[in-house]
Amino acid sequence: MPPDILPRTSAPNATLYQQLAEDLSLAIARGTLPPGSRLPSVRRTSQSRQLSLNTVVAAYRVLEDRGLIEARPQSGYYVRARLPSPARPVMTQSSAAKPTESKVLDLIGAVLDAQQTPGFIDLALACPRGSDFYPGNKLARLMGQILRRQPGMVSTYALPPGSERLRVQIARRSMELGMALQAENIILTNGCMEALQLALRAVTKPGDAVGLESPTYFNLLPLFASLGLKAVEIPTDPQHGLSVDAVELLLSEGRISALVAMPNIHNPLGCSMPLEAKKRLARLVNHYQVPLIEDGLYAELQFSDTQAPAAKAFDEDGWIIFCTSYTKTLAPDFRIGWMEGGRFGAALRKLKFASSVAQPMVLSETLGAFLESGGYDHHLRALKRHYAQHVEKVRGLIARHFPAGTRATDPAGGFLIWLELPEGCDSVALFHAAIAENISIMPGPLYSPGGRYRNAMRLSCCYPLDERYVAALTRVGMLVQQQLAQQGG
Repeated sequence: MPPDILPRTSAPNATLYQQLAEDLSLAIARGTLPPGSRLPSVRRTSQSRQLSLNTVVAAYRVLEDRGLIEARPQSGYYVRARLPSPARPVMTQSSAAKPTESKVLDLIGAVLDAQQTPGFIDLALACPRGSDFYPGNKLARLMGQILRRQPGMVSTYALPPGSERLRVQIARRSMELGMALQAENIILTNGCMEALQLALRAVTKPGDAVGLESPTYFNLLPLFASLGLKAVEIPTDPQHGLSVDAVELLLSEGRISALVAMPNIHNPLGCSMPLEAKKRLARLVNHYQVPLIEDGLYAELQFSDTQAPAAKAFDEDGWIIFCTSYTKTLAPDFRIGWMEGGRFGAALRKLKFASSVAQPMVLSETLGAFLESGGYDHHLRALKRHYAQHVEKVRGLIARHFPAGTRATDPAGGFLIWLELPEGCDSVALFHAAIAENISIMPGPLYSPGGRYRNAMRLSCCYPLDERYVAALTRVGMLVQQQLAQQGG
């Protein structure tokens, strides 16, 4: 029965808004309104139920308070996917472990190879594709205008620190994340990965132990191995992020020479650290004078209208190096990233020149012009709404098609979902079974130098949620069901 003509089932003495709230709650519980579906608009419900607009709004607020629905700006009200959150990692103590470089590279290679296969469906890589995610046409027009005015730009080197126009805009926008940066201290890089590599090279030497969130971004593991660093896993809560208690213990015992963390919109968990935890983390690294390399790649993709500040915002003596790029928000092929190195700025500029000399001036100026025009702010608002809708729809699909006992994160931003499968499931075996059917996922052990999270996986929601995507995700859920059935047999 359509939700706008549901019968009234509430107690007769309930108020009108309570009756409506109970009717919709029942529809959600029965699956008449499935996770991810859009509720009728306030006006439509008002007309169909012959209620005032204020009554409908009050009922919807009751459902919001219960966590059953959520309001999305300029979009409407949606049913929230009801999935339990993954459990906190159980680690009696953080321990150094040799990065599983060959296994990580083999699995990454399998994902990249599969992408060359006709009909391949990618649920794995965090690489948004298409005009829904990037303003390609607008950037192309801006670039054309810049080249017509300054054709000689292609024949010049943009030596470090890079385009002043872009750096000025970056410094201006840094205030959105609570940072007060100066354009002259910002260094442009070849994406966020080069920034992270330069930061590690500036503050560590081969053999050093470096703190790393667990789970963490998988590409850090081969990077650590290439630099001869030892990874020390630090428990990271799926809802609250890095354990600052564990960090303090490691720092007080002098067991790490540096720390890499994603305080805002963690990859793969999608969570952000509470404000007080960020402040405490900044105080600790400044007190013990141990550099924190803050990966802020997804920080601008927070779903909330008010952006939570970076840990760098509370850096008093320059012990936090902030790294990010525009690959996830604006132009991946431009490979334009940036970093602010605090007390390590001079060393980082030298390393940047030795590493890759310069960043393309045309591309940097194009991004600078786009930020300058205000186009980026408009694009970012739309992009965050888009990702929030995708994440909730995919969570709804997971709730419908994956077995009971599956847990999933409820990201505060970005487009990544971390799944914890029922006990006994093997995400590496699942990865190979899915690849055989031209579907890719990211198995959990990729996100731990110690090979943890065998029953976990990461999904990306940065692709069009068309029939092919839905069919592929449904099929992965069936493969998990088959794994469980085989265990039971």
